[in-house]
Amino acid sequence: MKMPIQQNNPDVGFQIAPMIDVVFVILVFFMSLAAQIKIEQILQTKLPGVAVASASTEFVDEQMLQITEEGEVTLNDEGYDSVQSRELPQLTGTLMRLKTSSDAAKSKLVVTLVSHPDSSYYRTIDVLNSLAIAGISNVTFTSESAD
Repeated sequence: MKMPIQQNNPDVGFQIAPMIDVVFVILVFFMSLAAQIKIEQILQTKLPGVAVASASTEFVDEQMLQITEEGEVTLNDEGYDSVQSRELPQLTGTLMRLKTSSDAAKSKLVVTLVSHPDSSYYRTIDVLNSLAIAGISNVTFTSESAD
């Protein structure tokens, strides 16, 4: 009697039992995980989002203008124009650009004028004229202490 020849790769078809086992394991995993998740209201935390301010915040752009004893004018430690210049065209142009950029950024431009006690009064007037031409009205005056 001859034995039937066995095939090496029998076609067993689609096995659904292992798929059901995997689905049940995943279901148990998510059910156990869901029990540990707490509701956001219980934790009393808030997720980041858009905060609305109750009042507008003003950013101030402060510039330092200094007048030395000799009459030299510096803006943020950078010298402008000569001592003999009464119109101060370089300073006026720079101040106009500062005013334009602060208006575009909707920030308040404040200029602090630091004048040496022995500097000429007329030099201070020249600087104030440049500020007026540039349209800068927020000016604070200080004086260096005499050494």
